[in-house]
Amino acid sequence: MSLIDERQDFSTIADLFLLHGSMQSPAFLDGRLCARLAMHDIDPAAWLEEVCLVLGVEQPRDEPSAERFLAWRRQTLDALSGGELGYEPLLPDELFSLAERARGLKEWTQGFLEVIEDAGEAPREAWSTALREALEDLEGIAAMPADLEESAENEGDLFALAEHARMAAMLLYTEQHPGRPQVEDAETPTRH
Repeated sequence: MSLIDERQDFSTIADLFLLHGSMQSPAFLDGRLCARLAMHDIDPAAWLEEVCLVLGVEQPRDEPSAERFLAWRRQTLDALSGGELGYEPLLPDELFSLAERARGLKEWTQGFLEVIEDAGEAPREAWSTALREALEDLEGIAAMPADLEESAENEGDLFALAEHARMAAMLLYTEQHPGRPQVEDAETPTRH
């Protein structure tokens, strides 16, 4: 099995960042990646360039590292464009503390919104009310405190916020790429 076919998760990418001398969380860059793919795509070469810029290196340290970074992009694009709506933001999992997971979601949201902001007002004019409202909600997530105490209630709230971010990403992709993936239009009434 090649690296390009392996599932890339938060810990794998975070370890890859460490190999490149970066202590940054990959969540922020994953938010940017998702929004870029949803808005207008980012080709593999431009993605590698952006990753290297964030990591402060000229190029990936070796071919397997470059393959993993490209697999991350491919995995995200495949999940966004797939009909099963299986996209999942690259966030810390349950092995991390609730505060670390909240910080990851906040960073992902900030990266996602940065790309949306850079796109300007023109694309927003064609967006549905539902998408505009979802993006406004993401602004609240980006501003939330990340120092959550461990509790079942906070765990549930964080899960709901992460799901909201996931659905906002999918909604942005489907509105920017009509007909891909093949999903039912939520604003079209169903005939019985």
